[in-house]
Amino acid sequence: MTQPSRIHLFQGYGIELEYMLVDKDTLAVKPVTDELLKHELGEYGSDFENGIVTWSNELVLHVIELKSTEPESNFNALENGFAENVKRINAILDKWNAMLMPTAAHPFMDPLKETKLWPHDNNEVYQIYDKIFNTQGHGWSNLQSTHLNLPFYDDEEFAKLHAAVRIVLPILPALCASSPILDGKLTGMVDTRLKYYKTNQARIPSITGKVIPEALFSKRNYLNSIYEKIKADIAPFDPDHVLNPIWVNSRGAIPRFDRGSIEIRLMDIQECPSADMAIISLVIETIKAFVSEKFISLDEQMKMKTDPMALLFEKCMVTGQQTQVNMPEYLAAFGIKNGPVSAIDIWKKVMDKLTKSGNTSLQNLNRELSVIFNEGTLSDRIVKSLAGDLSEKAIKTTYLRLCGCLEQNKMFIP
Repeated sequence: MTQPSRIHLFQGYGIELEYMLVDKDTLAVKPVTDELLKHELGEYGSDFENGIVTWSNELVLHVIELKSTEPESNFNALENGFAENVKRINAILDKWNAMLMPTAAHPFMDPLKETKLWPHDNNEVYQIYDKIFNTQGHGWSNLQSTHLNLPFYDDEEFAKLHAAVRIVLPILPALCASSPILDGKLTGMVDTRLKYYKTNQARIPSITGKVIPEALFSKRNYLNSIYEKIKADIAPFDPDHVLNPIWVNSRGAIPRFDRGSIEIRLMDIQECPSADMAIISLVIETIKAFVSEKFISLDEQMKMKTDPMALLFEKCMVTGQQTQVNMPEYLAAFGIKNGPVSAIDIWKKVMDKLTKSGNTSLQNLNRELSVIFNEGTLSDRIVKSLAGDLSEKAIKTTYLRLCGCLEQNKMFIP
């Protein structure tokens, strides 16, 4: 996301959607992202700007990222832009008998055999990552997500935003989980991507921390506590200082003080842009409510402890919507007095409070959000669709349907 000048809270958003390139018939990954970009650029390159949506490469050759070219506030235009670019990319990919596939993890890819890293510009950075962390596994080459960049102007706005974001992160899997299968088997988790996200850089623990960010609310404190620690810890592995601690930080929400934004990275990619934009809208409106202190005061938000929220997040990765939350302080943050309450019921109560308070931003999203509230996360719906049949044929049938949902920009209902 390019950001020519700093903007204030909630004035615009950077949104990034990552999709796999797969064979139309077999669903095997197709490592042709560089050729796709070359088709539009006329040469190998990492970014193709197509109006309000830009196409970008990722670490591996079978993933493409679609992102808002500039901070955007018109979500209808952005959703349409994403949907139109999906169709355009699929039309081009037809020459390789390929297409885009959604969800946060390929259900039967073998990353040790099929991973091909981006070989062009920025390759030096990717090579160092590979040397330190071995980027051949699921934790690197089979993770597709939705990123939301939220702006802040100064330290005061950062404090409000970071305090609010920390509270929302632990229960995101109850909305967003879409990775229940790896290696052709159910993993027992609704959000397997996040398991790998949490552990893929465990060799240097300070990079990810506990995923839920520490209670830090100023640039100075964050730089001294987090970025200086990461810088010191990666130095022995990166003698030429190629890696920037700001790039390396992999908490669930990452402050970028250079451009004035916090990037949320804990959302699995959904089956279509309309689903992603509905979830993003609910998340933004919830964060807005915290920032405006509709639920609890800023001081109370800042006092929320990291460890209990990190434990809740780990539970929610496994059980998603059904996660039982019995943490009085956490429930009180959402105005809920008595527990336990399921994670999805927290989101339903938030939605109800926001709409009853006159929030009009969510009125047009009832169709998408009601599917998630009533039919389950995309992970839940994938598992329902399979109905216990984990044969390769059954998995392919379900994921081919998901590819169709992406092409048509419609929700997946088993």
